Formats: sequence, C-alpha cells, structure tokens
Amino acid sequence: MNILQTEDTICAIATAQGGAIGTIRVSGPEAITLTDRIFKPVSGKPLAERAPYTLTFGHILTPEGEIIDEVLVSLFRAPHSYTGQDSTEISCHGSSYILQQVMQLLIRQGCRAAGPGEYTQRAFLNGKMDLSQAEAVADLIASTSAATHRMAMNQMRGGFSRELAVLRDKLLHLTSLMELELDFSDHEELEFADRSELEDIARQIEQVIHHLVDTFSVGNALKNGVPVAIVGETNAGKSTLLNALLNEERAIVSDIHGTTRDVIEDTMNLGGITFRFIDTAGIRETTDTIESLGIERSFQKLDQADIVLWVIDATCAEEQYRQLADKILPRCKNKHLVIVFNKADLLSSADMDTAASKDAQFDCLKAALPDLPEDACVLSLSAKQKEGLSQLQKQLVHFAALPDLSQNDVVVSNIRHYEALSRALEAIHRVQDGLAMQLSGDLVSQDLRECLYHLGEIVGGTIETDEVLGNIFKHFCVGK
Repeated sequence: MNILQTEDTICAIATAQGGAIGTIRVSGPEAITLTDRIFKPVSGKPLAERAPYTLTFGHILTPEGEIIDEVLVSLFRAPHSYTGQDSTEISCHGSSYILQQVMQLLIRQGCRAAGPGEYTQRAFLNGKMDLSQAEAVADLIASTSAATHRMAMNQMRGGFSRELAVLRDKLLHLTSLMELELDFSDHEELEFADRSELEDIARQIEQVIHHLVDTFSVGNALKNGVPVAIVGETNAGKSTLLNALLNEERAIVSDIHGTTRDVIEDTMNLGGITFRFIDTAGIRETTDTIESLGIERSFQKLDQADIVLWVIDATCAEEQYRQLADKILPRCKNKHLVIVFNKADLLSSADMDTAASKDAQFDCLKAALPDLPEDACVLSLSAKQKEGLSQLQKQLVHFAALPDLSQNDVVVSNIRHYEALSRALEAIHRVQDGLAMQLSGDLVSQDLRECLYHLGEIVGGTIETDEVLGNIFKHFCVGK
C-alpha cells in the first residue's frame, strides 16, 4: 500500500458475510461522483447536490438500466468523514452476489479495491487520528472481553495520546531550558534553571514512562491471554489436562510416549480473564530429532509463560519430580508455579472413599518432593475423570490477578508501543545520569531529543516511510 495512492478512490465490502445487510464503503476524491454513476435516487437530486450526513433511498443500476438492488446511501463530505475524504456508504441486502455486483460496477467506473486497513491509514494520513488511535481500531474490532474493549476504546478516544502529549510538553520544557543554558553559556550571571529543578522534571518524566512500561504485562495479558505452559514428562497427562480444561478434544491423547511433538495452543475464558494454554512436548531424554526439537520448544514456551502447570503422574510422583526438578524449577523463578499431581484416581488405598484418606495421600505425595519451592501451589486431580478441575481453575484466576479497568485507565498492550517506551525510558535514564554527573548541556540535550523521538514513534510524528506504515496496517481487515 503506497502513500502516493491515497488520491485514488477506493471501495470495499465493510461487513461480514452472512448478515441481512451488507455495506460497501467508498472513499476518495471521486467517491460521490462515482457512486452517482451507479445509483439513482427514487426522488430528488443526485448525491453530488445533496447535503452531507444524509441518507438517500434509491436503486443500484447497471449501465443497461437493470436494477441490482434497492439501497440506502449515506453521504459524507471532506474533511468530516472517517477518512477525512469524500465518502459514501452503500447499504445493500446482504447477498454476496449483490455485494459483488455493486463492487464490480464501482470498479468499472474507476474505483480501486481497498487493501487491508486502507481506510484507517487514510484517516491517519489525513490527520483524523494519530497512529496509536489508528492501531486501537484493530484492537477494538478484535476485542473479546469487557477489559479488552475498554482498553481499546480508551486508546481510540485518545487517552494514551493525551498521556503522551503531557509527557512531550514536559520534555520540551526540559529541552528548552537546556538549550537556553547552551545559548547563553557566555553569560554566567544568567540562570534559567538550576540542576535540581532539571532533575526534578526529569524524575517526573521517568516515573510516567516507567509506569506506562510496567502496564504492558497487564495489557498484553488482557489482549493476548495470560500464557500458561503445561509441562512435564511424557504420558503424565498434559494433553488430557488441556482437553479437560478446554472441554474438547484439542490434543491427541495416547498411551504412546512422545505423542505430542510440537506445542498446541488454545484459549479459554475463566472468571472474565482469557488464558492461553500451551500444551508442550513431554520432556525426556531422546535421540529422535523431531521430538528433541519439540522438547526445545517446550522450554522456550516455559520461559515465555506467566503461569507454569507442571503435570506429574501421581503414581510415580517422586521419581518424575526428581527427574525434571533441575530442568524446570530454575526456569520458574518470578513465575507462578502449579504442580499438578495427575491420575489421582489411579492411586490405591483401602480407604480411598474417605476424604481423610485422600488428604493423607496428597500430604504424603507433597512431602516426598525434595526442595519444593515455598511459593509453589500443589494440587491433586484426575484430568481423565475431570475431577479437581474447579480448584485448578480458581488457582489460575487467583494467579492471574488482573485488575478491573475503566475506560479512563491507560494501559499499554501494543508491542510496538512497549518497545518505543522502553527506548524512551533508557534515554530519560541517561538524561538523569547526565544531570547527576554534571555533564555538559549538549550531551544531555541529545538524550532528551532521543526520548522525544521514541515517544513520537508511538503517535506517528516521526514515521514517514511507506514500509513502516504498510507493516502496521496490513494486519487490519479489509473495509477498515
């Protein structure tokens, strides 16, 4: 998608297939003129002579005068439209045949089929929204919970942009003081700001950026789901547990060791929180090349997870724990670890029916594990019989501990924003170090300008290349 093509008039079907109504959006300098060529109002003036923000009832006609459909056409004039250009929206009946016929008529008249995200890209290029707001459009469409909806809506309404604008003003103020100090360095009697004031402003900026960076873990979890890695030896019941949690046969279950050779991911909602469960290949010594690659990926997913479910066969718990403790426990630092004794239904006991006996067996299993981390949670269940799952689900929700968000909360959920903020944070840290070490103003000013640059990357003030913009908008759906 080339920025130079923004003067083309584009069209696209903007609604999902299968509905009673289908909408085609047309945007560009010739949007109204080209729509007029295929649309005849039932009464009154053509679209070109009508006022904006009006609905007009009429027919879509072929060049031969054949009626394709009865439609309503919404009219918007630049700059007061979504894209900032002249635009029309044709509401047809939802037949895929009708929609395709209308699209073909528009293209024959000179329209071009829009690419993914091209309408929102034009809105950005025409100053209708900044880049962070444009990206929030895709997040809003993809939102699957109240929290992700609030997060995207706040960003689309400019909440994040306003926070960045306040930061930018403080940075510009700090930069101006430093530049004045440089410009009038020959006049020792003039003092525009002492170093303590500069340090105080820099500290305020650092605190805000640091807070925004810290919100990414919450934002990412809300947007993509809390990552939960299911790990353990082969045949411990990892895939059975995944199927039980999802309540569907998502992973192949077999008595053959090493059945799962690659990671399997799926999501589910528990207590209003989306969890992304990752079933991994069983960890064991193997000479099979493919299985070894799967095991390597298991450790990669373990490292990326926030919560780790270590599944252990309860019938040989101590042996499996000792086999993998040195491989798994060091990787679980700063993570929530749940040790799951699976296959509890296979444990033999004369008094198996009594709750006291089950508790005693569980205590014995837990006591047999050497060097068990104090903060690890240990549970007993039967994934095959779907017994004990509710306790595990409650523990997962407790470990996730995601806050309730309002539409006014600013939370970073976009990896591009997070990376830019992280670089801005590094730059402001260098500013603080420079001020503390009494470095010259020109050196400090360079880091200030770098901090400003990285904040500008988020809203699009410094992004000018087609390649970067194309990469951002290519993931949008067609029609947006």
